[in-house]
Amino acid sequence: MSATTGRLSLAIDGDKITSRRWTTDDAYGYCETLARAHYENFPVGSFLVPRKLRKHFYSIYAFARIADDFADEGYGEGYGEEERLEWIARWLEKLRASFAGQADHPVFIALAHTTAQFDLPRSLFEDLLSAFSQDVTCRGYETVADLMDYCRRSADPIGRLLLLLFGYKDEEMHRWSDCICTGLQLANHWQDVAVDWQKGRVYLPQVDLAKFGLTTADLDRGIATGGFRRLMEFEVARARQLMINGKPLCAAVGGRLGLELRAIWLGGMKILERIQKNEYDVFLRRPTITSADKFGILYRSMTGRL
Repeated sequence: MSATTGRLSLAIDGDKITSRRWTTDDAYGYCETLARAHYENFPVGSFLVPRKLRKHFYSIYAFARIADDFADEGYGEGYGEEERLEWIARWLEKLRASFAGQADHPVFIALAHTTAQFDLPRSLFEDLLSAFSQDVTCRGYETVADLMDYCRRSADPIGRLLLLLFGYKDEEMHRWSDCICTGLQLANHWQDVAVDWQKGRVYLPQVDLAKFGLTTADLDRGIATGGFRRLMEFEVARARQLMINGKPLCAAVGGRLGLELRAIWLGGMKILERIQKNEYDVFLRRPTITSADKFGILYRSMTGRL
């Protein structure tokens, strides 16, 4: 690593972190502060999550949030690929050390307590870091299978970890969760086609672009041609079908988690609906969920009207 001591590098080994003796409670507090400082469409540890589980949500979120910052925000702050990959590699070392009982960072002190209490597999966290590393170096995907493999590592682990925190270990439920998480990831990609292009990333598979007579050069024009609209209709349909395939999970899970899952499912479907309503022109305006949408989503999730 270079001698640069920016905000992101301090997240790993800043003096205030490495020189302090962290109690488990203090470590969870550190994770909660970080989580609450970031805006999300559906706040982590919201009132829908039982109080006794919130700190565990915070520890998982803090682990993923910092790693994502290494991969994504590091680019915006001018850090090179080598430096960002080294940060992620060091995060992986700290993860493995925490599973070996040698955590020395507040995020991993909290995470070690969470993973031990709920018997969470290390592989799910390693999959996330693998995806974050890929974000640093990968600018596009050749095939649909390539994109699905990325989603399997970048999105699906979160859903599986969520279910495990609530005690759900049934593999069929986890497969439903994978469908929803991948569908949500795709919905976010199609929502942000223009934004990602500005960052030098293209999640639309090359084979799909070619199928509709397009290349990545067409994205640079920022115009929703007939071919582009047909492509987006095709991609939205794929994401929607994945969401539908995972829909049984929303009924299979009860209590507050069921309410949360229904809200998340409805939010993903609303994004896809918004893209369709905008006639698949994601260049003209970015499809978003409005405040009115959020009230409607909450009402529908509470009444079970999916």
